[in-house]
Amino acid sequence: GCEDHFFEIDTFSHCWQTLGNLFKQGATDGLLCDFGMPVLFSGVRYNCRVMCRDRKILAIRPKTAMADNGNYRESRYFTAYKPPRDGKVEKFQLPKEFADEDKYGPNNTVPFGTHYLQCADGTTIAAESCEELWTPKAEHIDAALNGVEIIGNGSGSHHELRKLDARLELMINATRKCGGLYLYANQRGCDGSRLYFDGAAMIVCNGKVLAQAEQFDLRDVQTIVATVDLDDIRSYRASIPSFCVQAASTREESGDRSILTDVVLGCGSDRPTPTDEIKLKYHSAEEECCLGPACWLWDFLRRSGAGGYFLPLSGGADSASVATIVGCMTIMAYETAQKDPKGITAADCRRICNKSDDWVPASPQELANCILHTTYMGTVNSSSATESRARKLGEVIGSYHSTIRIDKAVKSMIDVFTYFMRQHEPEVQEPRFSSQGGTNTEDVALQNIQARLRMVFAYLFAQLLPWARKRSGFLLVLGSSNVDEGLRGYLTKYDCSAADLNPIGAISKGDLKRMLRWAANEYNYEVLKEIVDAPPTAELRPITDGDADGKEHTQTDEEDMGMTYDELGYFGRLRKISRCGPVSMFKKLVITWSHLKPSEVATKVKRFFYFYSVNRHKMTVITPSYHAEGYSPDDNRFDLRQFLYNTKWKRQNDTIDEIVKEMESE
Repeated sequence: GCEDHFFEIDTFSHCWQTLGNLFKQGATDGLLCDFGMPVLFSGVRYNCRVMCRDRKILAIRPKTAMADNGNYRESRYFTAYKPPRDGKVEKFQLPKEFADEDKYGPNNTVPFGTHYLQCADGTTIAAESCEELWTPKAEHIDAALNGVEIIGNGSGSHHELRKLDARLELMINATRKCGGLYLYANQRGCDGSRLYFDGAAMIVCNGKVLAQAEQFDLRDVQTIVATVDLDDIRSYRASIPSFCVQAASTREESGDRSILTDVVLGCGSDRPTPTDEIKLKYHSAEEECCLGPACWLWDFLRRSGAGGYFLPLSGGADSASVATIVGCMTIMAYETAQKDPKGITAADCRRICNKSDDWVPASPQELANCILHTTYMGTVNSSSATESRARKLGEVIGSYHSTIRIDKAVKSMIDVFTYFMRQHEPEVQEPRFSSQGGTNTEDVALQNIQARLRMVFAYLFAQLLPWARKRSGFLLVLGSSNVDEGLRGYLTKYDCSAADLNPIGAISKGDLKRMLRWAANEYNYEVLKEIVDAPPTAELRPITDGDADGKEHTQTDEEDMGMTYDELGYFGRLRKISRCGPVSMFKKLVITWSHLKPSEVATKVKRFFYFYSVNRHKMTVITPSYHAEGYSPDDNRFDLRQFLYNTKWKRQNDTIDEIVKEMESE
C-alpha cells in the first residue's frame, strides 16, 4: 500500500533501516526468514523477497510478474525482472550499514536473481511473490520441476467478496499437481486507502491444507505452524511418472539454478509428528460483507486518531447495514480485548474511549456507546416506521442515538431562495413538489435540499458531539450508498453519500440484504428482519393520502430508478467484470433474460446507459469506499472511465435497434 511513496528514495532507505532493526532484535536468529521490500538495483526499482537467516542476507529475489489489474498499479512503481540470458547470478552490493566481510566477502555483495537456495542438508527453497502465483506460467512450476521442495509466497492480496476460494484453489492445485510445501503469507489490515488485506495465511503440502489463519481478525499478526516430513514430498513427486519426465528435461534445459548455503533445516534428532490435514474454513458472502468492512473500519479508527464514528441512520437497509457493520466491529473489539486485556486491541479501546489504564469494555454495547453516534434526521416527509426502526437498531447495537427534525432548516433554505429570486423575478412562486402541482425541476430541487442538509448536519454533529459529551477528539462521518446506486447515479451529489468513509460503497443491495438477515440471527439484531422486508425508500417527497397513518412511505427507490436492484447487479457485472459496452451487454442479456422480448431488453439497456453516463460525474467526488465488489464504479481508483459522455449513445443504440428488428422479424 505504499503506492506513489515507492517513487521516494526515503521509502527504500527506511526499508533497509527496518531490516537492520529486525537483525538487531534477533528476529532472524535460528529462523530462515523471507521479507518483502523494494530494492533499487542498477538504477531500477524491483519488488523483492529478501531471504535472511541468523542476521545475514542470503539472497535477494526480484519479482518477475507485475500485478496491474483492478486496484493494482505495480508496473507504475516497479519493473519485472528479466534474468540474464547466460543464467549467471547477478550480485547486489549491500548498503554500507550491512558491510561485513565475514558474511558477504570483501565486495559486500549478495546473490540477486531468481535462483533457489540449496541448504546444507539438501533441501531446496524458492520464493514466489503474490501475482506470480496467478500467472499462466507460474514460477512454482519451474521451481518444482527443478527440485525445490519449499516455496514461500509473501503476498499483498486484498479482500474481495468470494475471492478466498480462488487463492486456495491455486495453492492446493499447484501442490497437488507438482507436489511440494507451499507457505503463503498475506498482509493484514487497512492500507490507509480503500483496500483491506485479509490475511488468511496458509500452509499447503501435496494438495492438503495443514494450517490456515483467520481471514478477518483485529490482531496485527497471527502465526501459524505445521510440521512436515520433506520425504513425503520427494516420495509424492517420484510416484508421478509424467512429473519425473518433465523434471528431467527441465534440469537439462535450464541447468543448475541453485545457490548453496550452510543453512540446515529440520528437527535434528527429534522426530515430531507431522501435521494432519485440516478442514478449510470459508466465510459465506454475507459474513464477508460484514466482517471485512468491520475490520477495515477498526483499523481506520485506531490509526486516524478519531474518537468514533457518526452515522445518519435513516431506518433503511443501507444505513442499517453500515450500523450493523460498526456493531460487528465493536463485538470483535470487545471479544479481542476480553481475551487479552493487556493487548493492543484493549489499549486501542482505552485510548479511543478516553478510559483509564485498566478499563476493558464490559459489553459490545458499552463500547458502541462510546464509538458510534447515530442520528435520525427526519422531516415532514419521513414516516414513523423508519423513525421507529432507526431507534430500535440504535438501541440494540448500543449507539449514542438521537432523533432530530430538520424541517426548519429546509424551510429556511427555501425562504432564502424565494426571497432572493423575487428581487429579480417578482412573479416567482415558492417551489412545490410535483404532487402539489410543481414541475419536475422543482420536485428534484426540493428533494435534494433535504438530502444535502443532512450532510451539513452530519459534519456539524461529528465535530460538536464529542465536545457536548465532554470528550476530546472528533468523529469520522460514515456514508451509506451502495454500489448499485453509485453505478446508476441514484444519489444526490453531496448528500449523505458524501462522508469520510463508506463501508458499503462497493457492495450490492442484494448482498447487503443477505448480510442483514445473517446479522439478525448471528447478533440477535431482530429489528434487521423488519428493515430488510421494508421497501427501500428515500422519503424525500410528501407522504400521500394513501399511506396508512403515515407509517410507511409510498415513494420507492426502484420506482424512482426505473429499474430493479437485481437488474442493476446484472448491468454492473457486465459493464465492469465482463467489459461490455451497450451492444455486447444487450447481446448477453437478450439470452439471459429470454423471458423478455428483445425490444424490452433493449429499452432496459438503453435506460441504464443513459443514467450511467448522465450521472457518471458523481463518481468523481464519491466517498472513499471499502473495496469489496468486482464492479465498483469508483472513478478514483478502480473504474478509470471518463465522466463526460454523449448520453445519446447514438451509434450503439442504432446498432441495438437493428439487432432487435432482425430478431423480432424472425
